[in-house]
Amino acid sequence: MTTLSLRFPIFPNDVPRQLKQTLIAASSHNCVQSQSMSSLSRLAPLEAVLFDVDGTLCDSDPLHYYALREMLQEIGFNGGTPITEEYFVKTFSGKHSDDTALVVFPTDLERGLKFVEDKEAMFRRLAAQQLKPLNGLDKVRKWVENHGLKRAAVTNAPRENAELMISKLGLSDFFDVVIIGDECERAKPHPDPYLKAVEVLKASKDHTFIFEDSVSGIKAGVAAGMPVIGLATRNPEHLLMEAKPAFLIKDYEDPKLWTALEELDKDDSC
Repeated sequence: MTTLSLRFPIFPNDVPRQLKQTLIAASSHNCVQSQSMSSLSRLAPLEAVLFDVDGTLCDSDPLHYYALREMLQEIGFNGGTPITEEYFVKTFSGKHSDDTALVVFPTDLERGLKFVEDKEAMFRRLAAQQLKPLNGLDKVRKWVENHGLKRAAVTNAPRENAELMISKLGLSDFFDVVIIGDECERAKPHPDPYLKAVEVLKASKDHTFIFEDSVSGIKAGVAAGMPVIGLATRNPEHLLMEAKPAFLIKDYEDPKLWTALEELDKDDSC
């Protein structure tokens, strides 16, 4: 772990003692302040980076929204009126399959799960043709690889979805492991998937951070005790901030991200 090392100025002998003390205090304050500006600096030496998939590796929500809207219309949900994107974000985005199933069929989980299964199949057909990486993804991938970090994909998506998206994005050889919420005791927003990821990677959660785009995902990462960089891909920023991410970025080209990563690269913070 990098320790805080304060480098104080050297003064000529004729500088009054009280002034020296004032200047030293200011130097100390500025150094500590620069430490606190980077919410990732406490992770050094970094061991691992964890990524959500939907909305984090790719902007897949529009495809999920289209598939869900079309299928909900077919069954007459909401009186046959198409759901809005705002309703989709609030009600379905980042949610576990059981939660989605019960929104659609509150008293028939089995029927709801069959609906979700069919919707995911429609999503995969769309994703196979239209999926694109989030802006700057290749840049952050290279940064992770160049630093020799362990990495995992951690998602509430069905494994078939996750593996399709990861493959389409050319990341099959990038991830050491893919953790699926349904294959854990509890899915997001519970911390279990992220805790399982660091366990499988044999990494310390004290030296790991997470990329997430949904409220439930950010809550899961925070509950697991790791800082989460939130991606404001589609979800409203005020809702994401309520889940307490370390900070938000628009995409992987955001200067805020690279400022924080540069802090991690420094041997001495001051």
